[in-house]
Formats: sequence, structure tokens, C-alpha cells
Amino acid sequence: MAHEVFGTAQVPLSPAVRAGDFVFVSGQVPVIDGKVVAGGVEAETRAVIANIRRCLELAGSNLSEVVKTTVWLRDRADFPAFNAAYAEFFADRPPARSTAESRLMIDIAVEIEAIAYSPR
Repeated sequence: MAHEVFGTAQVPLSPAVRAGDFVFVSGQVPVIDGKVVAGGVEAETRAVIANIRRCLELAGSNLSEVVKTTVWLRDRADFPAFNAAYAEFFADRPPARSTAESRLMIDIAVEIEAIAYSPR
């Protein structure tokens, strides 16, 4: 299946790929302008979702078309604060979601990947 790649990264991955009617967004981290966002898991969650939004927009999609997310939290104790920030973006029609506690590749509290159903 042919696919289109959107964005560039410093590592061998595509930030977003459109395959047919789906847009797959690689795991996004709370890095803006090369720096990890300060302020804890809530601020990090907002920054991650802002990065997801940008990837989706490059691919001609948006947050309202997200149907599935996968979330990795550094600490399960952050779940309530994460959930509150996440709900700011997905309150009305939340996508299916998996959440796991995980050791992340860099010193951050949260990483999120997303899949959007976005017919052309």
C-alpha cells in the first residue's frame, strides 16, 4: 500500500504517515523547540497533544478524527493528572486508548501515539 510521510525527525522514523484513510502518528514527546516542557505531567501532556495536532494537520487531519491512542506514563501515580489534561482535548468523543507504565527513552513523564481515521 502506498503511503505519504509528513514531517521529519532526528531519528529513523516518520512523525506521521498517511495510509489510505488513516493517519498514524508516531509516539510524540513533550519537546518544543528542542527542549522538554517543564511543569509536570499535565504540562507535558498538553505539549504532547499539541505535537500530535501539528502532525495531524500536516497530514490533512485533526484531533477530532483520532480514533485510538496509546499512552506511556513514567509513573502510574501520574495517571489522574495526565487524565485531567488529556480530557481537555478529548472530552466529547474520546478515542479508544491504551495506557501503560513504562520506562521512557528520555527523561519525560508521558509519550503518546495516535491513529486518526481521516477520509480524503
